Amino acid sequence: ERDGMIGNIYSMGLALQALGATGRFYAPREWDCAQAFSVVYSHEYRQPMAIAQVLPALVGTSYLEAAGLDCAASAGTSPSLQLSPSPEPATTGVHRAPITVHYSIVNKLQGRHFNYTTSVQVPGGSPLLEVLQVAAAEKPDIFSFQTKQTSWGPMVISIHGLAANPDDRTYWQFFGGEDALQEG
Repeated sequence: ERDGMIGNIYSMGLALQALGATGRFYAPREWDCAQAFSVVYSHEYRQPMAIAQVLPALVGTSYLEAAGLDCAASAGTSPSLQLSPSPEPATTGVHRAPITVHYSIVNKLQGRHFNYTTSVQVPGGSPLLEVLQVAAAEKPDIFSFQTKQTSWGPMVISIHGLAANPDDRTYWQFFGGEDALQEG
């Protein structure tokens, strides 16, 4: 139903490992392995944690089995998974055409409700964090935010002074139109 996506891009590696390891024991429903792997192949993983979780599935093993993998002995005999080459190596000084991003922050849940919108110019292909930084630089009194470093990279924990709260089970969620973003 989701074009091969299992959970989100962060959970794909573990989901593929689990489905691969348990598939011989039970099959509660059919799943399209090739479609799931096509999602993995088409995504450019940048975060070490995501790479570490998807890599065992790409070599046809689980975390437990990957520890005993003898890469030298299996050179040239790895699974016939063809990864498409990266589009273009990132080089400094490459000009990317600017794009306009319409960015809104909305709180209708707790405290003082707010709804602010701005448009910012960023180079095409910029990560979400860059959009937040540009908006905060242009209007710091409205679009301020804080991040916390995690093993997955920076996580937004506060916007416009409103912090996420695990006790209240509140967090900031990002959307592209009506769809929740899989990653920033």
